[in-house]
Amino acid sequence: MKIQNAFRLGLVGTLGVGLGLLIINSIISLSTIITYIGAALFLSLGLDPAVSWLEKKKFPRWAAILTVLVAVLGGLTGVVFAIVPIVADQIANLSDRIPALVRSVNSATFLVDVQKQFPALDVQAIVKSVTEYLGGNLTEITGTIVASGFALVSGLFGGLIILILTLYFTASLNTMKRATYQLIPASKRERFADLSEQITTAVGRFIVGQGALAACNGVLSFIFLSIIGAPFPALLALIAFLFSLIPLVGTITGSVLIVATCMIPGIGSSWLTVLVAGIYYLVYMQIEAYVLSPNIMNRAVAVPGAVVVVAALAGGSLLNILGALIAIPVAASVIMIIKQVVIPRQNEL
Repeated sequence: MKIQNAFRLGLVGTLGVGLGLLIINSIISLSTIITYIGAALFLSLGLDPAVSWLEKKKFPRWAAILTVLVAVLGGLTGVVFAIVPIVADQIANLSDRIPALVRSVNSATFLVDVQKQFPALDVQAIVKSVTEYLGGNLTEITGTIVASGFALVSGLFGGLIILILTLYFTASLNTMKRATYQLIPASKRERFADLSEQITTAVGRFIVGQGALAACNGVLSFIFLSIIGAPFPALLALIAFLFSLIPLVGTITGSVLIVATCMIPGIGSSWLTVLVAGIYYLVYMQIEAYVLSPNIMNRAVAVPGAVVVVAALAGGSLLNILGALIAIPVAASVIMIIKQVVIPRQNEL
């Protein structure tokens, strides 16, 4: 279309820019909802392998979906009624001990002991600096605590929405796939469907594999921490499980937090417990990296190590924890598309 009038050209250009800005602002405004949808779709792909496995066992589609959904809801209910009371009780016990910890930190004996243990540190200067910082930034710290509370409530509400969407997506996943395939030209539909099935299968297997690794870490952590007499074993095992869901850095981050918690004076753990826990997690991380993870994850996705690191860092920077979770299957999908679409097309030129 040719526009010879300068006014019309400017008007059309302005409308185009305005429409683009409107679309961008709409996406930004809906970013939370889009994130919920993406997370729910990601989780539904993780449940799809279980549904497919039941279908292979002669289950009707509806019965397989119902069985998986009942198992998921039953598992979540079991976690709530079995683990949450224990964790809540241990959090309450830890909260009861916090005033005593604060008093021991403020006591002169504690500072003298720290100074003797670390003679190179100027403990008095450090305490003075921390006190001045807390006193000068009390308003900001209080605001951060309040904001964290609202973020926690928002996160719980978001988790409920994601759970509901996951159930809907799991039940209608095949319908959604067929509807998407109908949008592709008939000449390319079969190839697109085949590649899409490979990608969704790889994503589902990755989620199952990551969940299996996290469950393994959580269960073994609870057993081992209970044996060595570590404080709050259920709470620390829950931390190990949740952090292990994050690829690449989750296990080591959770391990450091657990060992650091055991190091807190006054909560009932000895230095021997801390040492044994540190050695255990060092050994476990090696076993997970070289035995468990290759055997479980190689069946799901085959991604070079360098790509895993770059993808996890990029995903975490873009979408925080959700980005780190989906980064590796997205990278595997891109590699699959390059191998099966881009390279064959380049070879034909």
